Amino acid sequence: MHGHVRTITGDEPIFMIKISVYRPNLTLIDHAYTNDDGSYNVDVPASETVTIRFDTHHSLNNADSWQPSLITDVVADDVVPLDRRLVPVGQFADTARGIDVLAAFLLASAVEGPEYAAHAMTRLSQIKQNTLYLQHVQTALLRHFTEQADA
Repeated sequence: MHGHVRTITGDEPIFMIKISVYRPNLTLIDHAYTNDDGSYNVDVPASETVTIRFDTHHSLNNADSWQPSLITDVVADDVVPLDRRLVPVGQFADTARGIDVLAAFLLASAVEGPEYAAHAMTRLSQIKQNTLYLQHVQTALLRHFTEQADA
């Protein structure tokens, strides 16, 4: 599986985004990081249905720069590139992107440890959701990561 990660505005490549590929039971298959040109390549068994999370890593200098993104139920393919565009932290996300970001944080809440929590809180607190329901989901996720960071 391969592709490029870029900004939603300006079409600029994003360096050092972590691409994590999971089976439906959330077992990690593999992960990789984007190169200088935003490209990545992850080894995934052909024709396997996977979930892919595009995110920063807590130990990198871009940890608080980009909102995560999630693609679910993708059939692994080495031929067709899987490109993704990320929302910068602090930028307004429309409803569809807001759902995408919250879904990625929801998956992260199930697979990441406490070291992820502080960066998740920083990024989550800067999303402006445009529906009451998404605001409630955001608040619940913030509460979860706050509890995890305090533990």
